[in-house]
Amino acid sequence: MDANPVLVELIRGGWVENRHRAAFVVRDGAGRVVARVGDTARPIFPRSAVKSMQALAMVTSGAIDRFNLSDEELALACASHQGEPEHIEGVTHFLSHLGLSAADLECGAHAPTSPEARKALRARHEEPTALYNNCSGKHSGMLATSQALGVDTHGYVGREHPTQVAVREAIELVIGEKLSVDRCGTDGCSIPTWAAPLDAFAWGFARMSTGEGLPADIAAAAHRIFDAATSHPLLVAGHHHLDTEAMEAFGGRLMLKGGAEGVYCGAVRDKGLGFALKIDDGHAMASRALVAALLLEIVDPDAGQTALLERYATQPAKNVRGLEVGALAARRDLVREALVGV
Repeated sequence: MDANPVLVELIRGGWVENRHRAAFVVRDGAGRVVARVGDTARPIFPRSAVKSMQALAMVTSGAIDRFNLSDEELALACASHQGEPEHIEGVTHFLSHLGLSAADLECGAHAPTSPEARKALRARHEEPTALYNNCSGKHSGMLATSQALGVDTHGYVGREHPTQVAVREAIELVIGEKLSVDRCGTDGCSIPTWAAPLDAFAWGFARMSTGEGLPADIAAAAHRIFDAATSHPLLVAGHHHLDTEAMEAFGGRLMLKGGAEGVYCGAVRDKGLGFALKIDDGHAMASRALVAALLLEIVDPDAGQTALLERYATQPAKNVRGLEVGALAARRDLVREALVGV
């Protein structure tokens, strides 16, 4: 297979300084490929981009009904949050709802990714707990799954723990592909991450959007999970983040979730389309530029939505004095070429 094409470039002084190769695919609920660029059959780790798929284990285990989980809790289960006050309060309430606390989380602790939240934590002379981990909402959902399955919550992050087996089976169901132990790694938050082709993840998101080919209960649950995330986008990421800003702007039409190492997945819900992309070198800002350029072509944005996506598709590069010295920009021409007629 030839190398993936350069789909994002950093331009400085009119000269290409960095080139980011990537692949993306758009599919519908029936599995038809609407657009494809690069090697989308190569298995990739989706990382946090598939948290909404992982959240389906809360359905198959009966956790959503048993605990009468709220839409806010479901949104947090899909989140890579920035450790802002809304997130810490929400996860604390989620755990309390389960009769648990931060001590039960096995995701580890890190400082908030929000600069404002980090500054506030330092000002209070506090150390971050596991609540501040961007995956603490997802882990709360996994603890709920463990309780609903009637198994020990200790060690719930292990690959063979019944909770992770349920997560794996939920992902397999929606992507239509078995996940192999020889392509299993450990995510940043200590749970297993399973590699599969971009093609499979794009189809999975299309099927979660349309319900096509899924059991009725899974289709209904996927719809509710998407509704929860798109109705509470601030909980999914945070202030000044593309995922939150885009889902707010599109008012339920768009499910969008990034993952570490340059992955993005999501669904254009009213069109029944799923998409998945990966930046080969894992550059996060490049992944935002590419997904914004892709959305500009497939979501039919209005003027305000267009302005938002344009801001991410071409991101100014500034030096330490704040002077604009270049731009990180998606190759809009190549994205558009792949989507002719969509």
